[in-house]
Amino acid sequence: MRDLTRINRRWGGYSTLRRLMAEVAAPEETFSLLDVGAASGDMGEKIQRWYPGARVISLDRIPSHLPARGARVAGDAFLLPFGAKSFDFVFCSLFLHHFPDEAIVQLLREFWRVARRSVLAIDLARHPVAYYFLPWTRWIFRWNWVTVHDGPISVEAAFRPAELEELARRAGLGEARARGYYPAFRIALWARPEQGSGAGNPEL
Repeated sequence: MRDLTRINRRWGGYSTLRRLMAEVAAPEETFSLLDVGAASGDMGEKIQRWYPGARVISLDRIPSHLPARGARVAGDAFLLPFGAKSFDFVFCSLFLHHFPDEAIVQLLREFWRVARRSVLAIDLARHPVAYYFLPWTRWIFRWNWVTVHDGPISVEAAFRPAELEELARRAGLGEARARGYYPAFRIALWARPEQGSGAGNPEL
């Protein structure tokens, strides 16, 4: 968990998040956001800091993974314990690549059920540099062995923007746009109703 937070801070996770959020919400806005697969909750904490009017709920299947502070719920991402349109935004970070395509489609449908304004996701971009980064830098940055083992596997299971857009279309999401951010090697997905009233410019 500490390594993931460090990677987000120093290698593009937070900067990608900031650019994605700037497309969908103004700093003075009040909104609710469900962070699915939140783990340590560091991404949700950043959103809360940048948007003081936001109400962020962290959800993870494993209670011990959840942050010690803030609103948090232990629950199943495939069967979210919330009614339809309960949150303005449903968000996940570095979560979707853990699942096969059909499961991702199911997840996105469930996120769409709960979101009023948009479904937002940040995930890894499949690229050789991202694949070899952790093994190459292990001795410099002293990554945990689990991080070094899991990192390349995650990148191998990651996406290209068109692939993530196609999964969103299969899930029945409305207007879905995915964009790659480099050298962070992240992809940001934004899906909203085609006739919806989401804030910001629809072009990521």
